[in-house]
Amino acid sequence: MNIVIMGAGAIGSLFGGLLSKKNNVMLIGRTSHVNAIRKNGLNIEDKTQLNVKIPAQDTINKVTLSPDILILTVKSFDTRSAINQAMQIIDDDTIILSLQNGLDNINIIKKVVHSNQIIAGITTHGAFFSKPGVIRHTGKGKTVLGELNGKKTGRIKHIADLFNEADIETIVSEDIIKEIWIKAIVNSSINPLTTFFQCKNGYLLKNPILEKIVEKVCKESTSIAKANGINLLYQHTIQKTKEVIRNTSENQSSMLQSFKRGKKTEIDSINGKFIDIGRVRTIDTPMNEILIYLVKTMSGQ
Repeated sequence: MNIVIMGAGAIGSLFGGLLSKKNNVMLIGRTSHVNAIRKNGLNIEDKTQLNVKIPAQDTINKVTLSPDILILTVKSFDTRSAINQAMQIIDDDTIILSLQNGLDNINIIKKVVHSNQIIAGITTHGAFFSKPGVIRHTGKGKTVLGELNGKKTGRIKHIADLFNEADIETIVSEDIIKEIWIKAIVNSSINPLTTFFQCKNGYLLKNPILEKIVEKVCKESTSIAKANGINLLYQHTIQKTKEVIRNTSENQSSMLQSFKRGKKTEIDSINGKFIDIGRVRTIDTPMNEILIYLVKTMSGQ
């Protein structure tokens, strides 16, 4: 299949490299990364060892490939811009896969393309942007894909098969929206803390005080999800969060990576979204408010 990946950072490049073994893949990323890929190929190290020659561009204006699937791995604050730019290469048959952090991406994409074209996914793979052209795959995880209406369609099964054939362990969910909420809860508990303490994910369970804070954030974010109609138990989300921490113990969260590179973080689309929904549902959000204050103060947002 023809696959275009917009936002070829750590996860986008990892998935693009793996999918390129049996598909025509085009990466769209930052100029320095694209230039390095053109010169030396895309190098993936650590859990996956791969060097692959893969087409890459630094702007969608240079893309001539007509995609069967457009995978969005851009930061949530770039979703609106990315999908608007993508309109020049997609048509009514193109499948749009949002494989992003945050709670508001699907609604943004829906404003530009018909909801029937959109599928969604989450992944717990840990990947780190080592340097232009080089990605460190620090933790193997699982990927979940799903139709927005929960149906197990032929196309979602086919895409899951493509991922599994590329050694991206993938299952199909009948409630991908719930999975997105769970991922957001996990991220709300891990990403800001690792950013503020500038630590790898695993340290959150090595430090008993931080482990307790993780549990408190998890419980608060879960209560907001439940008030918004998502059927979850905080015991389950705490267990899930700790499982992700263990599986990605050597990984630096995407928020910490952004902070270290002096880039804007996704704090507003993760913890900020929980605060917004909490206000609507009249739920206090002290933990999320503290975390968003700390990260924004550190990063000068």
